Amino acid sequence: MNPLAENNSDEYQQVYASALRLLVRREHSVQELFHKLKGRQFCTQTVEQVIEVLIEEDALSDRRFTEIYVRNRFEKGFGPVRIRTELRDRGIGDRLVEAALEDYADEWVAQAQRQRCKRFGELIHTEFNERVRQMRFLEQRGFSSEQIRCSMRAADDA
Repeated sequence: MNPLAENNSDEYQQVYASALRLLVRREHSVQELFHKLKGRQFCTQTVEQVIEVLIEEDALSDRRFTEIYVRNRFEKGFGPVRIRTELRDRGIGDRLVEAALEDYADEWVAQAQRQRCKRFGELIHTEFNERVRQMRFLEQRGFSSEQIRCSMRAADDA
């Protein structure tokens, strides 16, 4: 099915071409793509038509976007709390978010440890203020309280 043959209007062709250019650069969520195309002053109805066609063609997928986004953010050292918030801000539903985060369930504590060591070194300080500082850093990176406690405990045991 060729979307350009279905709807031959100039605006439709422009929206479709713009959407493809954006998707070639990186994956987008449906909401992100909608807002970017609307920001280019295209008609809402045409944008919605193009998005429907792109979803049918599997050129646009919230599931694929979510999986790639979680993997990239995990590799950059961010935790599940922050990633979950960022995905919700991009219009991704809870079911997709939780499924993607679940793939890394066994790795969050180890990731928190790696981020702490990268920032503060291997040594765990016994000073209360320094421990709080390190825990606050991990919290800002998006790790849960439980993940932070486990990573600090594991570092103490090492």
